[in-house]
Amino acid sequence: MKIKRVALLVLDSVGVGELPDAGDYGDTGSNTLGNLARAVGGLKMPNLGSLGLGNIIPIEGVPPAANPRASFGRMAEKSAGKDTTTGHWEMAGIILERPFPVYPHGFPPDLIKTYEERIGRPVLGNKVASGTVIIEELGAKHMATGYPIVYTSADSVFQVAAHEEIIPLEELYRICRIAREMLTGEHAVGRVIARPFEGKPDDFRRTVNRHDFSLKPPGRTLLDLLKENGVKVTAVGKIRDIFDGEGVTEAITTKGNTDGMDKALKLVQSDMDGFVFTNLVDFDMLYGHRNNPRGYADALEELDRWFPELIKSLQDDDVLIITADHGCDPTTASTDHSREYVPLLVYGKHLQGGVNLGVRETFADIAATVSEFFGLKFNIGESFWPKVLKV
Repeated sequence: MKIKRVALLVLDSVGVGELPDAGDYGDTGSNTLGNLARAVGGLKMPNLGSLGLGNIIPIEGVPPAANPRASFGRMAEKSAGKDTTTGHWEMAGIILERPFPVYPHGFPPDLIKTYEERIGRPVLGNKVASGTVIIEELGAKHMATGYPIVYTSADSVFQVAAHEEIIPLEELYRICRIAREMLTGEHAVGRVIARPFEGKPDDFRRTVNRHDFSLKPPGRTLLDLLKENGVKVTAVGKIRDIFDGEGVTEAITTKGNTDGMDKALKLVQSDMDGFVFTNLVDFDMLYGHRNNPRGYADALEELDRWFPELIKSLQDDDVLIITADHGCDPTTASTDHSREYVPLLVYGKHLQGGVNLGVRETFADIAATVSEFFGLKFNIGESFWPKVLKV
């Protein structure tokens, strides 16, 4: 069977249960999808349910399908860590032996001092904080002084927040690039993130102009392989940033889940071919990190209502893969990512449905499979293509 197009849809943070080593990360008991479904009294997701979502793990409101339209399973993260970059890189064939550095007590004073000298102004913050909380705490002082707000989280991130009227976007991006240049070696965080906001004290709001400055992948990825062999790689959402543009032939920015779904759908409805790699970020950014099960559930149900149009738009030679990059359980005390298995659904109009793909040893099985869809070979991971192909 010749495949014209593969759409990989990453539901950011929609994990499906703790990994065996979750306790090493402080994530014992985490189960993003299962726990939030119980917390809200059940999810209404009949469309993803018909594909086999409820066959992966028990989900209140989403019973197992008797005849799943998709093949289903779950994947374990082989890399150390639970970061966005780590998860996406592993899908593309990069397995990290060491996690990115984290800073539970803020960044070292000498590092911050050098950063202040490089950008020509002091900074505020330098601590672990929620992005919404820290701008409420320090936003007014930032507006009065013009000093950017630096903070981090349990993830490997160096985040810089600034009001768009105080530090214009291009200047914010410039000082984030300086941070990215500095943060190498032992301080090579996964991402430097520009976090612009707007509004007034007691009514600050983050804008859609976030920009991530990632490390370059430390090796050849699936994206590189496809691009080198003439397969178009279209990155939708923050995918381009996560890979620092490596292996990407076209990048499309999005403003949240609804916009991301709309742009991904338009690509599928077009006559373009190749690999469409989409991240839907709101599950993680707006709801997981803010411990908001109801908001998370509403976003999942919105996704489910959109799915029939996507399925209808797929061509006979298209393949759809649905997964996640980590967990972010909104029902636990932590507001950070959780070390979890991720779901795996594989659908195509001429692929087998109802195949239990089991527990995959690594997210890199996606790289091995997608490369095989396009008649290529990626040497990391195990392809599940033979299991889903109709004989």
